[in-house]
Amino acid sequence: MANNNSGSKRVLVPEARHALNQMKLEIANELGMSNYDSMDKGTLTSRENGYVGGNITRNLVRMAQENLGKTGGTGQVEDIVTPNNSGGTNSFR
Repeated sequence: MANNNSGSKRVLVPEARHALNQMKLEIANELGMSNYDSMDKGTLTSRENGYVGGNITRNLVRMAQENLGKTGGTGQVEDIVTPNNSGGTNSFR
């Protein structure tokens, strides 16, 4: 099996890490997992973990759509990912 170093848990905007963790805890609490932060996630079922991740994704998509609506974006990729002219490869702002 190939080793994928991209890592799905990598936070692309480090400043957002705290907000993402807070969102995860709030969603888990809404789903009845009040001590999610201290839980051993290995003891949870795939369905339970999936509910948390799915709701995080749903909230992030909703927030992005609201943001696009406020900025008058066309929904095109260029509205979301604009190349940064710093000269680096794969550098986006």
